[in-house]
Amino acid sequence: MTVEKQKMLNSARITCDFLSLHPGDRALLCLPLDYIAGKMMVVRSIERRLQLVCVEPSGHPLATLDGETPFDLVAMVPLQVYNSLKVEVEKQRLMQARNLIIGGGAIEAGLERELRSFPNAVWSTYGMTETLSHIALRRLNGKDADSWYIPFSSVGISQTEEGCLIVDAPLVHEGKLVTNDRVEIRGNRFRILGRKDNVVCSGGVKIQMEEVEERLRPHLAAPFMVSRRKDAKFGEVVVLLTEDSQLEAVRDVCRRVLPKYWQPKDYCHIGRLPMTKTGKPARGEAERWVEENRTETRR
Repeated sequence: MTVEKQKMLNSARITCDFLSLHPGDRALLCLPLDYIAGKMMVVRSIERRLQLVCVEPSGHPLATLDGETPFDLVAMVPLQVYNSLKVEVEKQRLMQARNLIIGGGAIEAGLERELRSFPNAVWSTYGMTETLSHIALRRLNGKDADSWYIPFSSVGISQTEEGCLIVDAPLVHEGKLVTNDRVEIRGNRFRILGRKDNVVCSGGVKIQMEEVEERLRPHLAAPFMVSRRKDAKFGEVVVLLTEDSQLEAVRDVCRRVLPKYWQPKDYCHIGRLPMTKTGKPARGEAERWVEENRTETRR
């Protein structure tokens, strides 16, 4: 896609103003420049004349930065944050960042709990390539921590009849942008329920994959994800993919934790969950795997 440079500068200015970034402040670029998040870190540095420190994108971007002056802005994906918290030196470096913004994927409840004790601002971002990075933030720590996103003052929000978010951000995108994200809106805030295309329509009941995963996450230790398959009786049914080979134990947890209509019809053991390059569940690949391995599923 092609975008206007002025709109990229607008996005950078909005973020820098919101985070109180000033010329000479230090920013860390540890995201690949193939994606909008990495590109926008460069544009923010240009717009606000930040001192940009670049490291090779990796799972441990802070590993080689011991002893340097703390950063005023660090942008990471959840996997990088998760890895950094496991190494004490990297964790301390991360805690010194004046602003840590996290995007590119869902932040699990356990990771969010670990970040609550951080002394400086930690933010979850909402945005996409079309909006030139984020158009809304939610605070993950401190007295303002919340599960609701607050859009920037120049951004308007509304919903489609299906409950999907409509973004009106004229400074960064021409016209209103209809997303596939199902949301709940209260005043000028919104909460993400899940993707429209991640809804399982089973026997007339709409089941949001992300909501099922969120309910199960505190109770299942092994990596897992919710998928679906076609079904002659129900139209679609919920399928649980898990790296845990003890399927009976997993099923017992689901029966105990989930409402009846959310419970999977099939439980599948898989060696490694399909994921995208940015660490998100590869839903399409998972559905194809389920169809190809139907004879191996267990009810």
